Amino acid sequence: MKLWLNAVVSHPAPKILVTVATVLGSGPREPGAKMLVTADELFDTIGGGHLEMKAIEIARSMLAMPEAELAAQRRRERFPLGPSLGQCCGGVVHLVFERVQPDAAAFHHLNQRWRAGQDSWRLLALDSVRTPTLCDVDGRYLSGSAWPVTLPMQIDTQNPCQVLTDTIGRRWLLEACLAYRAHLMLFGAGHVGAAIVHALADLPCRITWVDEREDMFPTRLADNVTVEATDSPEALIDTAAPHTSFLVMTHSHALDQNLSEHILRRHDVCWFGLIGSQTKRAQFERRLCERGIPATRLHDMVCPIGLAGINGKQPAVIAASVVAQLLQVWEEHELHQQKQLARVLARIGAPAGQHQSVSDTENQALDACHSLAKR
Repeated sequence: MKLWLNAVVSHPAPKILVTVATVLGSGPREPGAKMLVTADELFDTIGGGHLEMKAIEIARSMLAMPEAELAAQRRRERFPLGPSLGQCCGGVVHLVFERVQPDAAAFHHLNQRWRAGQDSWRLLALDSVRTPTLCDVDGRYLSGSAWPVTLPMQIDTQNPCQVLTDTIGRRWLLEACLAYRAHLMLFGAGHVGAAIVHALADLPCRITWVDEREDMFPTRLADNVTVEATDSPEALIDTAAPHTSFLVMTHSHALDQNLSEHILRRHDVCWFGLIGSQTKRAQFERRLCERGIPATRLHDMVCPIGLAGINGKQPAVIAASVVAQLLQVWEEHELHQQKQLARVLARIGAPAGQHQSVSDTENQALDACHSLAKR
């Protein structure tokens, strides 16, 4: 769950949204990182330390100003981390401070798109109180003010957060609001399943939580969780997007086996975990082979689940171990995808006859991919 976005749409109190706009050199957080500040609460972080303390002071001073004053609406501040704040990062960070309007309609729209796994771009005027513009990844207008004619329509998608100056000298913050790429489809709403969903609530992923027993789901769910109460869970596997991760832990071994078979018949799965012991794995391997699953595919079934060396059986302990395992898998998968994209970009840009020696170009493209992937 993006804590700041959830707080924007759910907390009625006056608030200031702080965004890391640019970072020159080393900084505690990347461009696009956010923190929401109210008179007595904080949501998310821009990196802690003296920089965050100063940002909170400025934000709360803005909250104390009359809302009609322009200075109380938006501002941009420069912070040399070493000379002025004594932080060892040593870089220069520019922060944007934005008073969030009470209705926050644009943020509700953004939250709906984020929950649906849709990427968006947001354009914020820094020198006026103009309503922000929301676009999709192709630059198509979605809501808010129209795209200003003083700015070009093209969006530099390799830069997830950028400060632009238009043709008449006005400044704008253009930022990517990217949906989480990691997606877990978890089958089973028992104690361990609930503990895993709880542990993933504040992490950068989306969860589809599946069980036929609707009364097993809690009444309150994190924003990154979607519930599917269905008697046909196999259909969700068959229609899941490529690179989905699957975790099977239902109340029935027969159902576990059926779901496992459907998952292993796909060849575009990011990760597949099955709760159980080595004995359960051996039984499932024999039965799945009898159903025509090749032995080579069984290597992709992780069972038992969790990190080696963590043996506790309490649901919270299992959840901590499995979530750590998932984070390792997702980071490795994302890096692999970035490298693949970097190779494509490098080969597209390489002169004819030089496609076997494009490492420098590839590294540059990979740096761009890393920048885009941060969220």
